[in-house]
Amino acid sequence: MGSFSLMHWMVVLLLVLLLFGAGKLPSVMGDLARGVKSFKAGLKDEDDTPPKALH
Repeated sequence: MGSFSLMHWMVVLLLVLLLFGAGKLPSVMGDLARGVKSFKAGLKDEDDTPPKALH
């Protein structure tokens, strides 16, 4: 039950194409990729700062 069939993914792809349109899909994916990159950069910046000492 944890696995999805090929038919399921085809229906999902069809719905995504209907909602966003084939021309807008690359733009949406580019925006998503930039968001993920900035999220990772934010996490990396937090890891570089030393933790504050507790008194």
